[in-house]
Amino acid sequence: MATMSRNQFRKSLQDGLNAIFGMEYDKYPEEWRDIFDQETSNKAFEEDVLYVGLGGAVEKAEGAAITYDEGGEGWVARYDHTTIALGFRITQEAREDNLYGDIGKRFTKAMARSFQFTKEVRGASVLNNAFSSSYTGGDAKALCVTDHPLAGGGSFSNRPTTAADLSEASLEDATIMIAGFVDDRGLPIMARSKKLIVSRYQKFVAHRILNSTGRVGTANNDTNALRDMSEFQTPSLNHYLTDPYAWYIKTDVDYGLRAFKRKGLETGMEGDFETGNLRYKGRERYSFGWTDPRGMYASPGVTP
Repeated sequence: MATMSRNQFRKSLQDGLNAIFGMEYDKYPEEWRDIFDQETSNKAFEEDVLYVGLGGAVEKAEGAAITYDEGGEGWVARYDHTTIALGFRITQEAREDNLYGDIGKRFTKAMARSFQFTKEVRGASVLNNAFSSSYTGGDAKALCVTDHPLAGGGSFSNRPTTAADLSEASLEDATIMIAGFVDDRGLPIMARSKKLIVSRYQKFVAHRILNSTGRVGTANNDTNALRDMSEFQTPSLNHYLTDPYAWYIKTDVDYGLRAFKRKGLETGMEGDFETGNLRYKGRERYSFGWTDPRGMYASPGVTP
């Protein structure tokens, strides 16, 4: 088993070091929170079930019986909570002979950074795999596809038919498509774009599109409708997106992208009687996923 001893800290056992660095960098804020709606769970897993409502009312002829319709349960979205854990061990001698502060405290901070990194990566993976048929939701489709099945027949799309780069025109098209979302019986729902999520490669493009007073990148004197109509909040920057040119829109549809916290981060420390080594550990349980794909609209990257 891995144990940190004085062999890993030879320079820290003697006077004369000017600085110790590498574990005290500033951290990005918790960016996954801009993507997911978080809830607490007290079960081994959580399930969300789709309820299918009724279709539109129909005309009744004089003296004729009314038409009856039926709804019921549809597919189920399941969230299995994953256990995430990490630890480290330090010999008694390494702690005693280190001349530059409590080495355990330094690596406890490093462990906390490791846990945050893992959570960010696991959260961003939902978007990174949004177009992959290997990662499907309750309706057996990827998060963002052109053919999400409707219980009443037909399908709906939450991505463009042809992938589009981030632009004023593609965002306008996206808001038009979002406004056309329907429920599983084909009835229109009131859905609006809420937050634009981009990688670091797209942050300047997103800023220009959403903050220019006029049309973006043209000499036209037209107004910037996206800005004037407040279609989006400030763009959300995510540093864990793997496709530099993909972009995502979180909508205001309930039960879209969800994160369940089963157990918050718990840490512990204990010593070994025989060796004097100290063991440190951390552990948490959570899950990321989505229930209603109408909670997201996205386009894969195009620009090479």
